[in-house]
Amino acid sequence: MTMIDIIKWAFLFLALNLLVFSIYFRDKQAARHGKRRISERTLLLLALIGGSLGAVAAQQLLRHKTRKEPFRSILAAILILHGALIAVLAFLPQWSPLLL
Repeated sequence: MTMIDIIKWAFLFLALNLLVFSIYFRDKQAARHGKRRISERTLLLLALIGGSLGAVAAQQLLRHKTRKEPFRSILAAILILHGALIAVLAFLPQWSPLLL
């Protein structure tokens, strides 16, 4: 993987997490104003496809769904899964082509 590839992946990762953060923000605003909400399933799916850091950041900074179980536990499990995948990609580069 070249440096340009790494930069592209990092940019996509950042953009996805900013998008997820903004969707969590929108849901928090909808909750405050009694408007239509985004389903928990959708919020967790967004975290699972790569937006876990944005989701956790929104959860902590916006105080959104911090007491809601099992949402909180599932989000933590997704974050751990993503951390494990990053560790595998970083420390076992021969597995990278199989995972990507």
